[in-house]
Amino acid sequence: MSTPQTDDHSAAEWDARYRNADRLWTADVNPALIAEAADLPAGTALDVGSGEGADARWLADRGWQVTALDISQVAIDRALEIYPRPAITWIQADLRTDDVPGVDFGLVALQYFPITAENAHVARKLVAAVGVGGTLLVVAHAPDGVRAHGYNPDEYVQPADFRKLLDEGWEVLVDETRERGRAAGGGHHTHDVVLRARRTA
Repeated sequence: MSTPQTDDHSAAEWDARYRNADRLWTADVNPALIAEAADLPAGTALDVGSGEGADARWLADRGWQVTALDISQVAIDRALEIYPRPAITWIQADLRTDDVPGVDFGLVALQYFPITAENAHVARKLVAAVGVGGTLLVVAHAPDGVRAHGYNPDEYVQPADFRKLLDEGWEVLVDETRERGRAAGGGHHTHDVVLRARRTA
């Protein structure tokens, strides 16, 4: 009898990862968020895959009203324990099946949020959640680092795939691969792919 395959991106799997680590991610804000969002006017933001909340807190401290979304309730509970902010609404959701909790966001930010190719509809949901004048920020590890970590980047939606979803109502402001400044993933992840676009209509 064959062994059932596990869903590496299910709520149960992510809950287990958080339970098995005192802190799964660093407390530092992701560098691409600082670089790309520091000068944006504060408004409403959706932090997708918010984890233990470092990015959401950084945004809230700069005046944003943040919806912080994660598939793991354990991650959300931990984020609330670390240092909650009144300007942050924490929501547990699985975007593969759940709706995006809101519309017309001034910023939709995904930092290393894994979307498998068969769930590309999630990317379309997130693009649609950006309001006119708002910003879409998608950051992913560069493919070489992903392969070194044992994953096939072709099996995941990449920033380039997000760009293909943007029609004439969007202006692409940044689309590049850059050094992270601080390596992650045991030193494998030295470069990021960054896409920033503004919805114009």
